[in-house]
Amino acid sequence: MPELPEVETTRRKIEPLLLGRTILEVQHDAPHKYRDTHLAAGRRVTGLSRRGKYLMLHLAAGDAAHDQDPAVPHDLEFIVHLGMTGGFRLESGKHTRVTLRTDAGDLYFDDPRRFGKMAVVRPGEYAGMPTLAAMGPEPLSDDFTEDEFIALAAQAGAVKPWLLSQKPVSGVGNIYADESLWMAGLHPTQTRLTREEAGRLYHAIRDVMGRAVEAGGSSLGQGQGNYRQHDGLSGLFQHAHNVYGKGGEPCPRCGTPIEKSVVAQRGTHHCPQCQPVRREQA
Repeated sequence: MPELPEVETTRRKIEPLLLGRTILEVQHDAPHKYRDTHLAAGRRVTGLSRRGKYLMLHLAAGDAAHDQDPAVPHDLEFIVHLGMTGGFRLESGKHTRVTLRTDAGDLYFDDPRRFGKMAVVRPGEYAGMPTLAAMGPEPLSDDFTEDEFIALAAQAGAVKPWLLSQKPVSGVGNIYADESLWMAGLHPTQTRLTREEAGRLYHAIRDVMGRAVEAGGSSLGQGQGNYRQHDGLSGLFQHAHNVYGKGGEPCPRCGTPIEKSVVAQRGTHHCPQCQPVRREQA
């Protein structure tokens, strides 16, 4: 958390607050976590986009003194990774780590567990962010094609860690991997998917991610790390979860108790009846 649906919801919600606004200052006390954010000062936000779990503010040159420096490019990207517990808020709180001051008011970045990161970079220069640089296609875009996904899946290792790597498709994290694998009827440790299995998973990913985005993502429990939108509202997709967070509860498809295990160091939920392990044939 947050995964693609939560980050996309964040983008949609804060876009009206930032689009066309000039960033006056980025205040924080952790330059190693929020790199080169001083370069955003004096620049206008010309767009907000998302790549997988990364939020991107597109910045055009303004009147700041550093914009006259030929070593500083005209356009920049302000990259935000929310980490496990990061999110924007309208008011400052005890977990506020970054204050984004604009000519229309302040926006606050809260992050109880401090895993969020920010960086201002030249457009497309992601060498310092290897996951972003090597990320696969967006699951709801035309670039995510069934044939290419099937070809990659035929040689993949355990399917859940493969999805979490972000290489076959971007933005699928722990929650949505479990939900997609349940929908496709695949065990999280299954390897080398057949064409038919990979096709089922491809369509499951598109379905799950599409519904999750429209529901505003998932909000889990009441802890400090619980995802909330910037205005305090919760996502709603947790009410549509079939397996994630439901260990011991009956599978909504067959009634078998959902099992919880650890796969790739992540809590994993699956139905042992609907998602059996397919043994490799010799």
